[in-house]
Amino acid sequence: MTSVVAVIDYGMGNLHSVASALEHAGADKVLVTHDAAQIRAADRVVFPGVGAMRDCMAEIRRLGCDQLLADALVEQHKPVLAICVGMQALMTHSQENGGVDCLNLIPGEVRFFGNPLTDGDGNRLKVPHMGWNQVRQVRDHPLWHGIDDGTRFYFVHSYYVDAQDRDLVAGALDYGVRADAALARDNLFATQFHPEKSHTAGLQLLKNFLGWNGQC
Repeated sequence: MTSVVAVIDYGMGNLHSVASALEHAGADKVLVTHDAAQIRAADRVVFPGVGAMRDCMAEIRRLGCDQLLADALVEQHKPVLAICVGMQALMTHSQENGGVDCLNLIPGEVRFFGNPLTDGDGNRLKVPHMGWNQVRQVRDHPLWHGIDDGTRFYFVHSYYVDAQDRDLVAGALDYGVRADAALARDNLFATQFHPEKSHTAGLQLLKNFLGWNGQC
């Protein structure tokens, strides 16, 4: 079966690294686009993002990507994978840039890690949180298939997600605070980490996404 993946392009971040990883994971065709017809016709949608939340939200709304994402999730019920700022944009509000209203597709807050930030032993932690960290699998999900609990993934972020509905949390990380590393609801899976930068584990997650029917 042909698998066409649309990577929503609203001009923020190097989306071609995501596209290349999806192709390496086995996607038949990957389109980096904000064209409504191409996104609606795709089998799956990836919603990535890198950058300041205020700028990201402005471009998402200007290009109509907010409605396209909502259509893919609710009307078409196709599998959607959100990555990094793409995950944060799903929330109600972000503390970044003095406070930014997000898409409110998942109730919750995007919070600053804090400064100074320390671990449980009092050691100073750098912000942004950049590098490899363990992800604890809070609940089973098809996208965790073949990935051990506690596997390390690659992160780059200064703000973290705190979802209101704790039943939606699929993965957690510890970095001075307990933060949501992955969320899952119906046909949506979202990660704070970057699968495209996470080598073998990230590639496995993308393969799982390509074979996922959108059901938990």
